[in-house]
Amino acid sequence: MTQATLTDADPYADFRAELRQFAEQQCPEELKQFVRSNQKITRNEYRIWQEKLFARGWAAPNWPVSQGGTGWDLQQRYLFEEITAQADCPPQYHHGLGHIGPVILHFGTPEQKARFLPRILDGSEWWCQGYSEPGAGSDLASLKTSAVRDGDHYVINGQKIWTSHAQEADMMYTLVRTSTEGRKQAGISLLLVPMNTPGIEVRPIPTIDHWHHVNEVFLNDVRVPCENLVGEEGGGWKCAKFLLDRERLSPATVPRLARLAEQVEQLLAERRGSGPALPSHHVLQERLYLVQAGVKGAREMLLSAIQEEMQGTLAASKSSALKLFCSELSQQIIGIALDIAGNEYASRLVEGVGATGDVDLQRELVHTYLFYRSRTIAGGTSEVQKNVIARDLFGA
Repeated sequence: MTQATLTDADPYADFRAELRQFAEQQCPEELKQFVRSNQKITRNEYRIWQEKLFARGWAAPNWPVSQGGTGWDLQQRYLFEEITAQADCPPQYHHGLGHIGPVILHFGTPEQKARFLPRILDGSEWWCQGYSEPGAGSDLASLKTSAVRDGDHYVINGQKIWTSHAQEADMMYTLVRTSTEGRKQAGISLLLVPMNTPGIEVRPIPTIDHWHHVNEVFLNDVRVPCENLVGEEGGGWKCAKFLLDRERLSPATVPRLARLAEQVEQLLAERRGSGPALPSHHVLQERLYLVQAGVKGAREMLLSAIQEEMQGTLAASKSSALKLFCSELSQQIIGIALDIAGNEYASRLVEGVGATGDVDLQRELVHTYLFYRSRTIAGGTSEVQKNVIARDLFGA
């Protein structure tokens, strides 16, 4: 079969080749090794890759060309995620590009677009999400953090929790209560808050994986210009739903799971060939076959959802089902890795924290195992996803 025939059969053949060449040549090898070893990706690693993508014009795969994006369709975005994951390139940092960026594009003023979007694209400004509160997690509409108008500023008082990467963010997009009248959702507004504003305190939340990624954020008389209000006052719930509708269908999730499954397969083969015998090797192999089948099923489900989204027929239940399945699948994959690593690694976890120099893949997989316990909670709990599915299917 000639190359011309291949190209005719696959309209994305040239695009695939271009992506592979870029990933192989432009992503630094030390960065690939960092990702390959499953270490915790921080702003520094995200920044290096974002700068490379920005220079190539690929900084925002999900944005329109008119705003500095690629204008790619969802199929192209999936191929980008699949090929860069296979090459061990880092994922892109989602809070700016995937979350608040599209919200500003849709609801923001021309001044907000000019101020914030270029810095998201080039990676010079980083964002965190101020949504959850101690009493408002799954029931987000119950949030109590208040914002009172005072001249040309809002004065914010309250607390946010589970705020990922707040310790290294420049900006926070946060939901606040500007009114207590009417329905809970009607009194919520969306504000863009510089993290260096006086009155903000960030406290780390220790987690079982010993990685610093979530925080409490306390806001005490924090003054934010009214020009940082996105959309209308009281229109924050509309912005939040817009964001969440686009967060559900992430082309990045499945390719990253597929790469992780490949790593676990390699780990099992290496352990069988050179390490002490595993009495349950055949059981581990069977579990690995099952999760590999699950990854293939998730890929087909995602590709089907992408086609439906491109046709405007995607149901919320399908996106939620995909999120639910991938969350549980990720825990199953990393659970196999933990069993391969063995008790000697799990018992040495605390001692290995902060180790420098050599990279120990098995130790990092143990950290990842503990981190992945949050997968069925973060981004919408499994229980919430089941409710979405039930309402969509049964009208409950």
